[in-house]
Amino acid sequence: MTREINYGIIGCGMMGQEHLKNIALLEGARVAAIFEPDAGMAEASSQIAPEATLVPSLEALLALPDLDCLLIASPNHRHVSQVLQIAETRPLPLLVEKPLFTDPADAEAMFALRESYPAPIWVAMEYRYMPPIAAFLEQADVATGGIRMLTLREHRFPFLDKVGNWNRFNRNSGGTFVEKCCHFFDLMRLALQAEPVRIMASAAQSLNHLDERYEGEVPDILDNGYVIVDFDNGARAMLELCMFAEGATYQEEVSAIGAAGKIEALVPGPGRFWPAQLGAPPVPKLIVSPRAPKGPVTTEIPVDGDLLDAGDHNGSTFYQHQAFLQLLRGERDGPDVSLLDGWMAVRMGLAAQRSAASGKSVLLEPV
Repeated sequence: MTREINYGIIGCGMMGQEHLKNIALLEGARVAAIFEPDAGMAEASSQIAPEATLVPSLEALLALPDLDCLLIASPNHRHVSQVLQIAETRPLPLLVEKPLFTDPADAEAMFALRESYPAPIWVAMEYRYMPPIAAFLEQADVATGGIRMLTLREHRFPFLDKVGNWNRFNRNSGGTFVEKCCHFFDLMRLALQAEPVRIMASAAQSLNHLDERYEGEVPDILDNGYVIVDFDNGARAMLELCMFAEGATYQEEVSAIGAAGKIEALVPGPGRFWPAQLGAPPVPKLIVSPRAPKGPVTTEIPVDGDLLDAGDHNGSTFYQHQAFLQLLRGERDGPDVSLLDGWMAVRMGLAAQRSAASGKSVLLEPV
């Protein structure tokens, strides 16, 4: 019989609640305790996980004896202090939402945890686990004959409302290229199996949130941009982000091209945002286009409806937790997304923020 894994959850806003819904779908896992300081979010979380104990602080959560692992889904700028407190107090296996950190001043301390933290740290990068993206990653090398050009496009809705709208300011989120786009920088490294050496970005805040005021401050987050990344194996990748393009059929479009051909993954956005009058939401697709003989092959990759209902990430949160539980049960050697992977994704995002601000390319020294 599979031993039940008890989660302790830190932060249950929108993303935390998605985690709660997906953990509830897993066999042999339960949410044992939740620390969520916002009363409204705590009440919503109790509706999803009624058996979980609500605790008033991180200290109280860490004092509970029966926890097997911890999940951090708090606002971005809280991650570092919470990870370090856990490391000092009770270093349980940890699944920490992206981004791992937001302030360049914290980079050294977070990097050092690779050697000092005695349990696994898995950085939550849900996009890896979207079924069409997973199929793309599995087939890309064969379909392309080795990726030389990689393009990731996200045309989506503006940032959603969060508690206190912390995500409206770079000082809290790390900036759009960190908060939103660390997923894509992670996919670049994973798909190319290479390291970035130069990053060039052009970006702006053109439309979103400009009419909002928070204690007199205007939000400063970017809402569109391009990032080009050169890698140490000679390949290059490009990110195109637009956060006022929610009218698009597909939210993510990922393509890779090499000597043998091209492969694309098309991923729709959250089904709850698809207009009912347009009928059923679009189905994810994978398209393989060989150079010779020509003839694109399109495959639909539907996602289970229960998983779509449990979150906004195309079922990926469920599959990520499946893999995390395998790690906790000793069924795999280490995290799919290591602390170094999460650290590098933030490093690339911060470099893109700097490049966009300065108009200059940023060179990245090898780690």
